[in-house]
Order: sequence, then structure tokens, then C-alpha cells
Amino acid sequence: MSNRLTSTIAAIATPLGRGGIGVIRLSGAKAVQITEQLTGKPIAQARQAAFARFLDVDGVTIDEGLVLYFAGPNSFTGEDVVELQGHGGMVVQNALLARLLALGATAAGAGEFSSRAFANGKMDLVQAEAIADLIDAASTQAARSAIRSLQGEFSTRIQTVLEQLIHLRLHVEAAIDFPEEEIDFLADGRILTLLEQVIAAIKNVFASARQGQLLREGLQVVIAGKPNAGKSSLLNALAGVDRAIVTHIAGTTRDVLHERITLNGLPITLTDTAGLRETDDIVEIEGIRRAYTQIEQADLLLLVYDLTKDSEPLALAREFFEDDLHHQLDQKRLIFIGNKADLSTQTIGIGDKEGFRQVTISAKQKLGIDDLVQLISQQAGYQPEENTFIARTRHIDALKRCLTSLDDARVQLVDYRAGELMAESLRLSQNALSEITGEFTADDLLGKIFGSFCIGK
Repeated sequence: MSNRLTSTIAAIATPLGRGGIGVIRLSGAKAVQITEQLTGKPIAQARQAAFARFLDVDGVTIDEGLVLYFAGPNSFTGEDVVELQGHGGMVVQNALLARLLALGATAAGAGEFSSRAFANGKMDLVQAEAIADLIDAASTQAARSAIRSLQGEFSTRIQTVLEQLIHLRLHVEAAIDFPEEEIDFLADGRILTLLEQVIAAIKNVFASARQGQLLREGLQVVIAGKPNAGKSSLLNALAGVDRAIVTHIAGTTRDVLHERITLNGLPITLTDTAGLRETDDIVEIEGIRRAYTQIEQADLLLLVYDLTKDSEPLALAREFFEDDLHHQLDQKRLIFIGNKADLSTQTIGIGDKEGFRQVTISAKQKLGIDDLVQLISQQAGYQPEENTFIARTRHIDALKRCLTSLDDARVQLVDYRAGELMAESLRLSQNALSEITGEFTADDLLGKIFGSFCIGK
């Protein structure tokens, strides 16, 4: 075991700044010894709060507060853990941490407490990640989903499918061990039935994980169109506040404007962009260049057009996007927004325009905005559910690789009756699935995951 894993680590667990309470956490074999040196008295019984003064090397009080001791293995990390609850000022917190380091503690790295909890079997990798996701949750729905992952709902579903997959592998391996019976064994239909059940279960988990990924990462939604089409008014209507300047003067918006909002529990980064047109204005040209950068990165693109001036949004889309972005228009990514319905004869609501989804609105009057919110959710594939769990891109990638290997296994079974090749595909699918909970995970991936955590977690 490395010296790092056997050391006693310490870190400030609350955000630095002015506050009523500041918590410093220690974990490791010397946590109790260091605390007793700090306070000058024996530590209280486990899980009992005790008042103490925190002393410097000369016995002068640095701070005072509560000491909480959690004896391993019944602690967050599985080791002896002590929490010092003092005051929240930066000076006093840093002085206290410096004293702990002088007494023999080691400054904790990012995510090191959670990493030790994972290494000591207190939680799996999904649960560890859920801690960071709960802290970073941008909506109530995302926080609830993170809690479900932290409590093990995602892990339980993965483990259930893993058990099905292992059961299937046992049947296939048995066929390989008895080659004289292999053809009959693989052809009797039972193996295919079990395989189809596993594939269906993985697809079910994938659908839920995709919802969790949307909740965690949110959507990048970009508003684009001609000057004075109502882009800034639309941003203000969706945000519920006047964030963007709205005037009758064309080219008012010359830079990108980002607004973080939540629609139906889904976190969204909404971006207003400069009006797209030919211009000699140097500042406006730069704004348009930045607009195209945002358009390229968008998960959803809202093309706003003025119903009183334009009637062919598809022609506008081809003019703005196909020529400049050099790719075909994507019906799942592009939504037409017919604006200024209050000044036209168009009916407010959702419809279709030459194969693309369209919403007719009045951004100024805030009419049709609910329809637009509904359509954004539909286009993103977001369906808020009470049992959604938080998920990350790496989870989605692992599930995709698992499904690909399972499809390969089906081909080997149905087309070739090749037991050895099917067994290898099943092994790969199990490895991909096990990466999610950390049962089969490379050390460099673990370092990357825990390195993204807060110090003190």
C-alpha cells in the first residue's frame, strides 16, 4: 500500500469565505491522535459532539467549536474520521488547517475522501460520482436524481443486469466445455431468449441513464436569426427577466449572451446571438463570427424569423447554416420559431414546416412560450420521471459498448452458432457494464473521476 493511502488526510470541507460555521475533516489512522494534540484532551466517544478549543503550538487558542469522531469502519471513508466544526472565516480556517498539517496530517487532494470511501468498499463508483453531482445539481430534479444514484438505485439496476449477464455467460461457457453438445445447446432457443432479455434490460437502463445525463449536463440551446427577428425578446421571455437589450434598431445584439435557466426541471444554457446578415461594421462582423461558433456547439438551434417579413424559414436556414457551417440541416437539432404572431394572422402553437418542427409565438406578448418549452423537451428526448437517476457521459458510453457487444453476441449465436466468439462478446459486454460501478475500471479513469471532485470531498 502506498504512503498516500496510509497517510492521514485533512481538508477544509466547507467553502472558503465568511460564514457562521467552517468544517475541517480528517481521515486516517492518526486522525484521533492529531485531534487530541490539537485540543489537548482525549477525544469524546464516537458520534458524540464535544466542545473543544483548537490550540496552536504554544497553547494559544486558534478557534473553538465542536469535535465529532466517527470510528472506522463506520464512517464515510471507512477509516477513523474527525470533523472539526469551528467558525467560517478564511483566516481562522487556514490557520487551523496549517496546524493540523504541522501535527502530521497530509493535505487532501481533490476527491480524496470519496476515493478512500470507494477503495474501502463504502460505496461504488456510481455512488461516489453522485456526491459530486448532488453538489453541482442545477435543478431540484437533478438533485433528486443524484440522491437516487447516491442511495444506490442506479447501481442496483446495473447489478441486476450484470447478474442476468453472468447467468447467460454460464450457459454459454457450459456449451463450450462440452463441445459434443454445443450445437444442440446453442440451438435450443433458451440461450437466445436469455440474450434478448439481457438486451432489453440494458436498453431500459440506457433510456433512464439518458434522462439522467440530460439532467446532469443540461442542454446548450442557441437562438439565431436575422436582426430584429425577436431573438433577444425570446431569451427574455424564456428566462423570465429582461436580460437582453431589446430595441427597434437592427444589430443591437453584437456579442453572445448566456443565461442559465431551468425548464421543466431540465437545466439549459440559453444563448442569444448577433443577428445574421451581411455587414461592413467590424464589431458586428465579430459578433456574427461568435454567433456561428455558438451555433456549431448547440444541442438545439432555435431559428427565429419574423412572420410579418419572412414566410420561408427553410430557405433562411439553408442560407445561414448550410453555406456557412458546411453540413446538412438536422431535423432533430433545428426548430423554427415564427415570431410576432400578434402582428400577423398566424395561429399560435406547434406545427410542422417542411419536415421541421415549428412553434408560432409572440415573444413580446409571451404567447406560445409554453408550447416552445414543451417542444424543446420533446426534441431533446427529455421525459421527466420520478425514478430518474443521475448519469454521466461515461455511463452512456459504457452502456453503448455493452449493447454493441451484445448485438455481436447475437450475430455469433444466430448466424454462426459460434459459441467461443459469442462468449468473448459477452465477456466484453460484462466488462463494459462493470466499468460503470467500478468493478472493472482502469486506474487512470479513477484518477480523472475523483480529480474533478471538490477538495474536502
